[in-house]
Amino acid sequence: MATLPLLTAPQAQRLFLGAQGLLDDPARKATPASLQKLVERLGFVQVDTINVLARAHDLTLFSRLDGYRPEHLKKLLEGKRSLFEAFTHDASAIPTAFFQHWKPRFERDRARMHAHAWWQHHFRGTEGARVVADVKARIEREGPLKSSDFEHPEKRGPWWGWKPQKAALDFLWRSGELMVPRREGFQKVYDLTERVLPEHHGLPCPDPSEHLEWACASAAERLWVFTPKELADFWASIEAPEAKAWCAAAAKAGRIVPVEVEDVDGTRRPAFALSDWQTRLAKLPEAPERTRLLCPFDPILRDRTRALRRFGFDYRFEAFVPEPKRQYGYFVLPILEGDRLVGRLDPKLHRDRGLLEIKGLWWEPGIRPTKARQRALDEALQELATFVGADDIQRPA
Repeated sequence: MATLPLLTAPQAQRLFLGAQGLLDDPARKATPASLQKLVERLGFVQVDTINVLARAHDLTLFSRLDGYRPEHLKKLLEGKRSLFEAFTHDASAIPTAFFQHWKPRFERDRARMHAHAWWQHHFRGTEGARVVADVKARIEREGPLKSSDFEHPEKRGPWWGWKPQKAALDFLWRSGELMVPRREGFQKVYDLTERVLPEHHGLPCPDPSEHLEWACASAAERLWVFTPKELADFWASIEAPEAKAWCAAAAKAGRIVPVEVEDVDGTRRPAFALSDWQTRLAKLPEAPERTRLLCPFDPILRDRTRALRRFGFDYRFEAFVPEPKRQYGYFVLPILEGDRLVGRLDPKLHRDRGLLEIKGLWWEPGIRPTKARQRALDEALQELATFVGADDIQRPA
């Protein structure tokens, strides 16, 4: 039996960072056009409501483009409509060119939401269909509306306690009948899909084989090295057995090759890589000689197990962990130094005082806080403070 090509741990790290745009020069010019190109390269950027520092999508893009400004993304989402907001594994900004491949997901999510306990919690019998129809009809008549435009006499709590109209809006959005043409104060504004994306709305739904090919090939192009499960998880639109079958066929056709990938602890695992991975590796630039602060939802951290294997970085998002049980903090940013994850810090922006507070700083085992390293971190913190509008930085004592 032939020995599989081996990707060493440093090679696997570089390939992943290169695929996800973290080896490119972040000082390159930031424009709506360069931002569109970046999002297409990443595939999507997760959108999140937590704003203890800045929105997740803004932090992810800022870590790759120094000159990025939120208005650039707003222009693409709300002006050009070259990006649209929908679900991958969570709410995300996605290239509109991919919209057709969200139609299978819309159909799937419609059926799943009807069967989910969440839906059953809100509606009984025909009530759900009536509320959904009424909400959609009102948007048809009146135009774009927010959840707050729909009154309901009951006071409800978060998510499980949503008022029926809010649940209906989310259902219509997740099933593709409504889109989010803009946000106001980060509240979603909903409108009919045919009014928001008229050219894309009428496109036919791809058949299962066409969608599988797109899902796997496009994910592979954004990972470069992957397992079938990682392919399936990338868009969260297909199942792992489907990705496994695609990998077998693609390997037989020479489009991808079986490899062994070395983890940072020396463990070797079977995987696949694009057939030209060696050429891509040779062409990758050296990592920028600077320190950057990554969003907790950064693509290289999304799969926590992969981040541990690739970088030896054990990361857990603790915003939803009770404070006494947190190991680090609420919204902890990993510290990327060149091509290494060397530490993490817990920031909080006090907007009323123009203060960026660093509540905690932790270096990874074996990382010495030398003067040069501290100086590079100070520069990164100053760049972050400027981006989020803080005049002062308060560091840990």
